[in-house]
Formats: sequence, C-alpha cells, structure tokens
Amino acid sequence: MNITEKAELAAKMKRKGMCNCCQAVVKVLADETQLDEDTLMKLASGFAVGMGTMENSCGALVGASMIAGLKTNGSGTVRFTRELSNLFKQKCGAIICKELKGAETGKVLCPCDECVRNAVLAYGEIFGNN
Repeated sequence: MNITEKAELAAKMKRKGMCNCCQAVVKVLADETQLDEDTLMKLASGFAVGMGTMENSCGALVGASMIAGLKTNGSGTVRFTRELSNLFKQKCGAIICKELKGAETGKVLCPCDECVRNAVLAYGEIFGNN
C-alpha cells in the first residue's frame, strides 16, 4: 500500500469512528515500526487522550511523530517532529483543528478527517514513502 492509499485508509477509519486521530495514523503506519499493532494502539490511545486534554496539538500529528520516533529509534526525533509540524501546517493551516470543540459541548473533538490524511502524507514526504 503506498502512502496515498494509507492516508485515505486513515481518513476512512477516522470518518467511520473506528479510532481516534492518533490511532488512525499509527495504525496505517504500523508497518514502519517493530511493535505489534495492539501495543501501538494502546500507546496512541494514551497519547491522544493526553493531547486532547491539553488541547494544544493535533492527535494525528502526535501519531506521526510517534512513528517517526519509533522508526528512527529516537534519533533525530526533534528534527523529524519539526519537519512534520511544518509540512502539516502547510497542508492543514494549523497544528490543531480549527473546529475543535470543548468537552462540555458534547460534540466530538476534531470532527473532520483531513488531519489524519495530512499527517500520513507529511510523514510520507519526510521518509520518502510513495
């Protein structure tokens, strides 16, 4: 599966409510790591909940950064995260969804699927996945 197909699959999973933003990105990029999918999903769930609580970054971007760190064994994670953030901003226009709703409204956080698509595509640009 090429990076565009992975991006579309992540968007579909998010759109259908199969997983949160971070999990969708991590799931389609799981083959980039040496961890099993169950462990990755648990990590992604924890990170996504933490980031959602702080409301200061997109879970999809966090997921792509997690995979970049795992892929490189932590080497250059700061540089890769900066590159991911810059590419993501170019695609999405922000590092957090402009439609983010507070938990008190009862509405879902980050209702669109563009973030997961863009995070996977940004990852592909950095690591040369086509």
